Amino acid sequence: MASKKAGNKRQRGAQKSCSNVFSMFEQCQIQEFKEAFGCIDQDRDGVIKKQDLRETYGQLGKLNVKDEELDEMLNEGKGPINFTVFLTLFGEKLNGTDPEDTILAAFKLFDPNGTGFVNKDEFKRLLMNQADKFTAEEVDQAFSVAPIDVAGNIDYKSLCYIITHGDEKEES
Repeated sequence: MASKKAGNKRQRGAQKSCSNVFSMFEQCQIQEFKEAFGCIDQDRDGVIKKQDLRETYGQLGKLNVKDEELDEMLNEGKGPINFTVFLTLFGEKLNGTDPEDTILAAFKLFDPNGTGFVNKDEFKRLLMNQADKFTAEEVDQAFSVAPIDVAGNIDYKSLCYIITHGDEKEES
């Protein structure tokens, strides 16, 4: 009896931890993803494996897919790709955000002393003059949610959290 209760408790905990991914989409979108998952999960076992991908590609007319290419796709899931993982991967791709640790690593390049902060003015200059150049309006929009202290430093750890999880102020 006690083990059954413990099992139920674990199950509810697991369900709760993955429920956030379902809140990213409308119910009709989740249904569409479920149909797509079903098309890819060729053997209908609830997990997408290399053979499922190979057969799906074959149905689409691409017969010579390299193992490395399939492995790379499967490795994005960092484990078995069930429907929840599948949905999470698409959520990340559609929202255009990298995982939090990737964004943190990028900010750390601008923080050689490991303070957890980058100077707002210096960062603005970089955003407006490097790679995909931001406009002043785009920088202002990005900084509108950034936690900036009185000295003009951005708390990039908090900003990374906001980028990947949303801003509580927006959701209220």
